[in-house]
Amino acid sequence: MPLPHAALEVTMPHDSPASPASPDLPAIPAAPLLRGRDLVSISDLTAGEVRAVFATAGAMKRDFAPYAGSLAGRTIIMLFEKPSLRTRVTFEVGPSRMGAHAMYYDHAAQRIGQRESVKDYAKNLERWVDCIVLRVFENRVVREMAQHARVPVVNALCDLEHPCQALADLFTLGEKLGTLAGARMAWLGDGNNVCHSLMLLCAKLGVDFTAITPKGFEPQFQIVRDALADARATGATITLSHSPEAAAGHQAVYTDCWMSMGQDHQAALRDGVFDRYQINEELMSRITGPGGEWPLFMHCLPAHRGQEVTDEVIDSDRSIVFDEAENRMWVQNALLWHMLGRG
Repeated sequence: MPLPHAALEVTMPHDSPASPASPDLPAIPAAPLLRGRDLVSISDLTAGEVRAVFATAGAMKRDFAPYAGSLAGRTIIMLFEKPSLRTRVTFEVGPSRMGAHAMYYDHAAQRIGQRESVKDYAKNLERWVDCIVLRVFENRVVREMAQHARVPVVNALCDLEHPCQALADLFTLGEKLGTLAGARMAWLGDGNNVCHSLMLLCAKLGVDFTAITPKGFEPQFQIVRDALADARATGATITLSHSPEAAAGHQAVYTDCWMSMGQDHQAALRDGVFDRYQINEELMSRITGPGGEWPLFMHCLPAHRGQEVTDEVIDSDRSIVFDEAENRMWVQNALLWHMLGRG
């Protein structure tokens, strides 16, 4: 069902930062824009700040030499309650290349706030480190840490949002399309944390976003409401649907696993509900436009092959999932440079 939106044509000011694929991106941004700031939600960033992060990520990806050592002397601690491949490796390798010391602390056996309060944890960490990266079960923990710590806190995944993933995804889509102007993204599956951050970011950047989910698994109302507020200003459309056919006409289709970590107790509830939302050859052919070319396929990974996506799609030349994974590092590097860099 389409939601109300402002049908506006958006014209960016002439001095707006270019898209990631544009050849005129600044080689070295003048100065960090987010020094000392937190990233708890996509809502913490303005569209201009997102574009600045994208410009920096593009500059780093083309020529990293000017940024090597730019975070020398900085220490970043990663507190992870959930297992990780992409998030952990990119937050270790990327900062290390910029001269920072990245530490990993495994909280799988004991969640943050159990041994001592989140507030006390934050008050200790702020004395020792320059940035706290959290991958946790509850959004509440991220918000409490950001409230009490005097150093930047980065949400590297919680039950409500996954902002770093969404930033990497839109950066990647901009690379592939050459611009995000006029772009349309369709989400198929569960209205989960990644869906939330993508919806918010698309609305902020003027990208049309369609969330296609089974009944009862729609994105949260508050996220939709916040996205609509930005969409009215940028001219983006935010659409909710239960029909996979609603993905027709989009340049990219995105999916995620049908059951996130920590939702094992919902296995019976979800059994069979998502089957018609699988992204396979037959669906991709149904939603393909007159030109006959499949939309780009996106996934935050890890993928459950044979469930939410088939091998034929994820291994096709229209799949950009590993570009998204690589760009996690570049976008996170850019984000940390803007938070911690001395300029």
